[in-house]
Amino acid sequence: MKSLLAALVFSVPLAAQNLKDLEKRVTEFTLSNGLHFIVLQRTDAPVVSLVTQVNVGSANDPAGKTGLAHMLEHMAFKGTDSLGTTNWTEETKLLSEAESVYDKLESERAKGPRASAESIKKLEAALKTAIDKANGYVVKEAYSKIIQQNGGVGLNAGTSLDNTTYFYSLPSNRVELWFLLTSQVLKRPVMREFYKERDVVREERRMSFESSPQGKLQEALLQTSYIAHPQRSLIGWASDIESLRAKDSEAFFKMHYVPSNMVMVLAGDVDPKEVKRMADQYFSALPSGVMPPAIITREPKQEGERRVAIESAAQPMIFMGFKRPDGIHHDAAALTVLASALSSGRTGILYKELVEEKKLSLVAVASQNFLTNKFPGLFAFIALPAAGKTVEDNEKAILDIIERTKNKPIDDAVLKRVKTQIRAGLIRGLESNMGMAMQLASNYTLTGDWRRMYARIEEIEKVTAADVQSAAKAYLNEVGRTVVYSKTAAKGGSK
Repeated sequence: MKSLLAALVFSVPLAAQNLKDLEKRVTEFTLSNGLHFIVLQRTDAPVVSLVTQVNVGSANDPAGKTGLAHMLEHMAFKGTDSLGTTNWTEETKLLSEAESVYDKLESERAKGPRASAESIKKLEAALKTAIDKANGYVVKEAYSKIIQQNGGVGLNAGTSLDNTTYFYSLPSNRVELWFLLTSQVLKRPVMREFYKERDVVREERRMSFESSPQGKLQEALLQTSYIAHPQRSLIGWASDIESLRAKDSEAFFKMHYVPSNMVMVLAGDVDPKEVKRMADQYFSALPSGVMPPAIITREPKQEGERRVAIESAAQPMIFMGFKRPDGIHHDAAALTVLASALSSGRTGILYKELVEEKKLSLVAVASQNFLTNKFPGLFAFIALPAAGKTVEDNEKAILDIIERTKNKPIDDAVLKRVKTQIRAGLIRGLESNMGMAMQLASNYTLTGDWRRMYARIEEIEKVTAADVQSAAKAYLNEVGRTVVYSKTAAKGGSK
């Protein structure tokens, strides 16, 4: 299988042939409740990679409760009503008691100036007591330990603006364990140690965004670029995170974690017939539910450059984003080629000119679709000025390169090299079972057809220098540009 995929690097016309070869190994089926399975049989080694992808991400977080999609990621491996507890009956009783006390606490706080400080203090103490008692029944890391004890590796999860993904690998003869545990979590999610994990997420925000110069700029770029569409915070706002409730998470789960909004992918040494049998056995009982509401808000057209400066004691940095369409738009392939031409390591235009030749930057890169593929996103540039150079120097140099790209097609040699690099990168991602499973899941979630990963290779091959130039002209314009940069804080602070 590896040799078949590697051949694509050198001969794209073989893509159709290799797709046919892969289709022979792929089995798809959908349960009556709408849960879709994709099974790739690869018998090279007795292992199987397992991916659950839910078509919900941070962009789906409700107003006032940002961070919920990410919180559910933290809950996934906390166990079930039979795994991870010494006494589920008592634990669930205390979890319910904690929520009841929390309701009273919120009700009292909502009185504002008429609230009783004494009542709030007593309720806060009662809440802490109930939470601590419930946590006393928790068996730490029970879920991860049973996976490890059965030979599992790579247990992890991730939340993006677009979706939430859970994954790990197991020996083939332990695959039924995945069916058992995953189905139990989906049938009845357990919000075990929710408020402890809420504190973890709050600290994660502090470390990744509030205390990180790069994180601040990344978030500021989203906040400034989007004024209507809810893709402005990847992890959630601090005040929202601090107020999230376990019952909020349960309601979010019930709305979005319905079978028809998920895909299960198994790639490795598995028998598709056995997978179908176990899928029926373990997952058919999940209620079909109702598809969650789609995000209907569309970002209004940007009608001029937006610019934000952030004072920072750290070395200055600049982020520049240009509005672009979603990842399945017909211009996506040309924008991918453009980004690679600009930012393909040491051979990229940005590195060669800004880092090597002009010594303006320590880092200069481009991203063809910043943080999202599902929604219209940003073609982004990021630069870290070299010593003695400024963000203004870097911005001017980047804009000069952009204008040159718009006015003159990229060289044929560059186009050929970039296409080869992109294809090679795509193929490398398909060599492992987990890489294949991730690609099958993400392409199915995004487009409804896992075969899209092969279509991407063909689309890249068809891109011409004129296509790249046309895409640059269409999207890399001042009217849709947002610039966010940091500058040295003024002495004595802002006034």
